[in-house]
Amino acid sequence: MAAPLALALGCGFVMVRKRGKLPGRTLPHTYDLEYGTDTIEILDDAVRPGQRVVVLDDVLATGGTLAAAITLLRKAGADVRGAACIMELGFLGGRARLDVPFGGLVSY
Repeated sequence: MAAPLALALGCGFVMVRKRGKLPGRTLPHTYDLEYGTDTIEILDDAVRPGQRVVVLDDVLATGGTLAAAITLLRKAGADVRGAACIMELGFLGGRARLDVPFGGLVSY
């Protein structure tokens, strides 16, 4: 969903994926989950220092993965301006883990 939106807005697009899903050299970030750890990655040249970005995801649940994506993009030098999702599971409190402006289309 993020790629078509970026195309419609005339913006760039960068994928944040689970470890081992992207080709080439990557920049990883390992983070804690309620039940262990996980690692996400971006291509190591995906963003330029100071580049403004917004993170878009399909679902916000506990906020761990979205918060990790924000941390990873900052690690790469990005200026993370906000985050959004299609569906927020508000009863799980994930929004509280984010330190950027956040919006969702639907909240349950």
